[in-house]
Amino acid sequence: MTTSRSVVLEAFGPPSVLSVRRRELPAPGPGEVQIRQTAIGFNFIDVYQRKGAYPLPLPTGLGFEAAGVIEALGEDVAGWVPGERVAYMHAGVGAYADRRNVPAEKLVRLPDNVSDEAAATLLFKGMTAQYLLRKTHRVEPGDLLLVHSAAGGVGQILTRWATALGATVIGTTGSPQKRDAALAAGCKAVIDLNDPAWPEAFVAAAGGRKARVVYDAIGKDTLLQSLDCVAPFGLVVSYGAASGKAPAIEPDLLSKKGCLFLTRPSVFPHNADPETFRANAADFFDAVARGHVAVDIGARFSLDDIVAVHEAAEARRVNGAILITP
Repeated sequence: MTTSRSVVLEAFGPPSVLSVRRRELPAPGPGEVQIRQTAIGFNFIDVYQRKGAYPLPLPTGLGFEAAGVIEALGEDVAGWVPGERVAYMHAGVGAYADRRNVPAEKLVRLPDNVSDEAAATLLFKGMTAQYLLRKTHRVEPGDLLLVHSAAGGVGQILTRWATALGATVIGTTGSPQKRDAALAAGCKAVIDLNDPAWPEAFVAAAGGRKARVVYDAIGKDTLLQSLDCVAPFGLVVSYGAASGKAPAIEPDLLSKKGCLFLTRPSVFPHNADPETFRANAADFFDAVARGHVAVDIGARFSLDDIVAVHEAAEARRVNGAILITP
């Protein structure tokens, strides 16, 4: 029997509710592989789940993405061999662990030009950017985009990739300290969300234009004002809730603001079956290979420091991605 160290959440609350436990890990079951994880990704949805904003049955693990090496195969698993480098981002919660059994259908092979660290810190965020840029709205040269939280993990990937596709990106940040990171990612200008008149500042920075698309990962504090930043017949994409659940919007308001479109997509339905997931991952890995997406690890923590991970993330002390090492 193999042992595993994993994070356990037994009650919703502050970061201090998280603990690391050692347990026996059974052999992989039918259709599963056992992975020795070498790098683990952090995503802000982990905070929402820890706090109970997106409640999970308790007790539970946390974390959605990791990379590592296959160590064992379960019954009826074909097409995989021990020693292969793999990653996943939608195998259910529980990625905060040094070893884990994962359904083989949830895995993607890592190409040689993508490191374990890059995969663990980029895959979930990169696959989010992939559907936002390629499916929710297929970004084209000349598009003007407003990207909220442009210095964050998804925000930087969105900005870099969209710019490579020929779009112009104006970003927002919640602190002046993050402005340089957003500019380095390719933003033409960066708007400070602490300014109550930030929608007017956006339009001024855009030379009087409004956006074809607004990508809003903030939610409660920004969504209504995001509607004022979109050109007629434009699109507002509410794909996160960093400040809390987005407010309800009457359909008539969308008409009054310019016959706007509003959507609330998610990464998981866009990657619901193995074939689609691997095709989308190939598209993302191609963007990495072309240099459209860069690895930007803002901080590294060990698994034993998981409380500090969540404290730093919730306090917005980290620019870029957070990497957790087992």
